[in-house]
Amino acid sequence: MRVLMVSDVYFPRINGVSTSIETFRSGLEHEGVDVRLVVPSYGDEAAQPGIVRVAGRPVPGDPEDRIVRWRAMHRAVDAAAEDCDLIHVQTPFVAHYAGLAAARRRGLPVLATYHTLFEEYLHHYAPYVPSAWLRGAARRFSRKQCNALDGVVVPSSAMRDRLGEYGVQVPMHILPTGIPIRRFTSGDREAFRARHGIDAARPVALFVGRVAHEKNIDFLIRAVQRGLSAAPRMLLLITGEGPARPALEQRVAQLGLADSVRFLGYLDRQRELPDCYAAADAFVFASRTETQGLVLLEAMAAGLPVIALSAMGTTDILRAGRGCIVPPDDEAAFGQMLAHFFNHSSVWAHLREDARRYAEEWSDSAMAERLATLYRSVRRARREALCLPAPAANT
Repeated sequence: MRVLMVSDVYFPRINGVSTSIETFRSGLEHEGVDVRLVVPSYGDEAAQPGIVRVAGRPVPGDPEDRIVRWRAMHRAVDAAAEDCDLIHVQTPFVAHYAGLAAARRRGLPVLATYHTLFEEYLHHYAPYVPSAWLRGAARRFSRKQCNALDGVVVPSSAMRDRLGEYGVQVPMHILPTGIPIRRFTSGDREAFRARHGIDAARPVALFVGRVAHEKNIDFLIRAVQRGLSAAPRMLLLITGEGPARPALEQRVAQLGLADSVRFLGYLDRQRELPDCYAAADAFVFASRTETQGLVLLEAMAAGLPVIALSAMGTTDILRAGRGCIVPPDDEAAFGQMLAHFFNHSSVWAHLREDARRYAEEWSDSAMAERLATLYRSVRRARREALCLPAPAANT
């Protein structure tokens, strides 16, 4: 079986969508699914088999991302879809319309993964537009796009429920991104701490993700400030890049937290990030709009206890006995819990093993098998609707 994935974002741009695409692409290969990609070009990427790059221009105010050329994307997607069985759209911008047009032109089923809850994000980037209007527009936009598809893949039950409230009527399939468990089990704690000048005994809390306003990182910074009186050596590491970093660095300076909060920027996912997870003592997360929370599972795979708010997609992950602590949505309470965790580490030692066991349930191979099954089911339904003969048994 051959599937065409289409996206407005992909590596070297690092975010959850890029990670999800590559994780599934690798896993699907073992399920007999050949995945072809049409994605943006960010510069001078080396040619790779099965990947078609489309030129674009930087997004105003966010030069990490690209706006691909409309006609070029449509031409590339249509050409790449020629011998495919299904199209899977990953983003709701130019890629959505190019993927949908090619699918309808060629009589192919088309799915999309709804990765991002846009109604919760837009007010950060258009602060002068009434938030109620932005929310309404985002909901109408999403409803129209989703209902034009054969089905929607959602990473969590919370996302499914939210789209149902929007009026999405096509089938919705809950299928989170899996994680490559083995990648995060062999990090070098001592080497990472030595490279970054972190004392071996210093308690470290870690955030990994896009440094954007919707990630609620300012909450974590202020929670650390509240917890320092009880755990004065606590260090918060913020790993990642994004548009909120300058404002957050200024915030740290204003609060006098330069010795307690450190920004590390991007880390290589293959080599440096596993070491970073291993070097930490707890993973912290405060986003209220996350659609899944993939980094929580990465941390758990590394045996790292998670201290996080439970909201939206993370509620499917953060459960009792699963290697996590869920404090109240309050900066002081979060900071106090963090200090208590560091000051009574032996009490919480069991969370490490709990986290490792739980992460195994979310492996990349298990999720890829589920997605391959969905692809074949959707293709079979389309063929039956069109009264076409069934394909060979192994495709």
